[in-house]
Amino acid sequence: RLARRPPPGTPLHDCDDDSYEVLDLTEYARRHHWWNRVFGRNSGPIVEKYSVATQIVMGGVTGWCAGFLFQKVGKLAATAVGGGFLLLQIASHSGYVQVDWKRVEKDVNKAKRQIKKRANRAAPEISTLIEESTEFIKQNIVVSSGFVGGFLLGLAS
Repeated sequence: RLARRPPPGTPLHDCDDDSYEVLDLTEYARRHHWWNRVFGRNSGPIVEKYSVATQIVMGGVTGWCAGFLFQKVGKLAATAVGGGFLLLQIASHSGYVQVDWKRVEKDVNKAKRQIKKRANRAAPEISTLIEESTEFIKQNIVVSSGFVGGFLLGLAS
C-alpha cells in the first residue's frame, strides 16, 4: 500500500499536492518490525538470549503443558462425540428417533465438497504459514526440539 506524506521539515499549511513524496509501507514494515516496538531492540531469536539448557527446559515445559492439555481436551471431545453417537443409536434403535440416513449421507457429501472447495482456496495461505513455521523452527531449533519432547511426554502423562 502506498501513503503520502509531505517532505520532512515542510509545514502542513505550506503543502500542496505536488510536494508530497510516496512512502512505501511494505518497505517500512520490513525495516521496523512490530515486535521491536513492543519488546525493544534486543528481541531477536531466543537463541541470542538464553543458554542451550535454558532453551531446552523452556521448550520442554511449554511442550509438556501443551501436550497435557491436548490430551485432556482430546479425551473430552472424543467422549462427547462418541457418547452423542451412542445415545443417537440407542434412541434410534428404541424408536424414539427416526434418522433419515439417506439425507445424512447427502448432507455429509455436500459438506465434503464444500470443505474441498474451501481447502483449495486456502492453499496459498497454508503454504505461507508452513514456510513461516519452518523458518521459526530453524531459527529456534533447540527450543523447538525441547517443545516436541515435552509435548510427547505431556501426551503420555
